[in-house]
Amino acid sequence: MTFRAGILTLSDKGSKGEREDKSGKLIEKKLNELDIEVEEYRVLPDEEQEIIKVMCYLSDEKKVDIILTTGGTGLSPRDFTPEATLKIIEKEVPGIAEAMRYESIKKTPHGMLSRGVSGVRGKTLIINMPGSPKAVEECMDVIIPAIPHALETLSGQASECARE
Repeated sequence: MTFRAGILTLSDKGSKGEREDKSGKLIEKKLNELDIEVEEYRVLPDEEQEIIKVMCYLSDEKKVDIILTTGGTGLSPRDFTPEATLKIIEKEVPGIAEAMRYESIKKTPHGMLSRGVSGVRGKTLIINMPGSPKAVEECMDVIIPAIPHALETLSGQASECARE
């Protein structure tokens, strides 16, 4: 089974065409390497209600298996991605965000300022990534080993996963 993804880049400047979206393109490249099909790719402004609307659409109507967001996880007054995500998920998956922060802090103390969260809505895994391309690449490298099993588990395809 091929898994399907949605990518959301949250950037006021990007949504106006004032900044090239390198982070979203990097996520797309990494997902393609996992044979995950990108069903939707959007660049949205940092508007909490718009983020909520599109994430709900992708999970509830398009039924994508995974949504990866980039941007909106910092301390800026316009950073709303974690708040939007927390309002729609049914279960948190804190280990994903913890692992990304853990690895980021090894490279820069600014890694501890990321507020990204991860969780599940229905059968869709939602992961908030930082906005910078370098941070996205580092974080994707950390989470990629766990993504296939997470998606198999959510879709009911995973076999026994207990280690002996």
